Amino acid sequence: MKNNSIYKLEQAAKKDIDLLITYKLASILDYAEDMPKEEIDKITNYVKTTIPNQIKEYKLIIIEHQKVGCLLLEKYEDGLLLNELYLDKNYRRKGIGTSIVTNILNNNSKVYLWVYKENTPALNLYKKLGFKIIECTETRYFMKYDINVK
Repeated sequence: MKNNSIYKLEQAAKKDIDLLITYKLASILDYAEDMPKEEIDKITNYVKTTIPNQIKEYKLIIIEHQKVGCLLLEKYEDGLLLNELYLDKNYRRKGIGTSIVTNILNNNSKVYLWVYKENTPALNLYKKLGFKIIECTETRYFMKYDINVK
């Protein structure tokens, strides 16, 4: 059953840094099976260092006055990079992420993103919305949406 809750995006603030770190680490480490501890430590340190510097670009996803996720969009080449879209597990598969991405695509002609190969629900959504794989690594795909290319 789809949840038709209306979400809103709010500017993240310094008080949200710990929450954003939790979200970012969850979005990475959920798909980092068999990753060596040293690599996890490097990622954790990287996340803890970069989020405070990017706080002005982060938006919180709010539903019924609750923080349920975050969004990070950045300028990239000739478009935008959807650097992060995270939703708490209880809010996934309810159309919220689809709505957010669709709104981004409706307002931007070129959007890029990275997605973990194992994250098949997100990968399928991005393909359905018109993203094409333009590069891949061992664990992730780099995808591009271009309104001029169908």
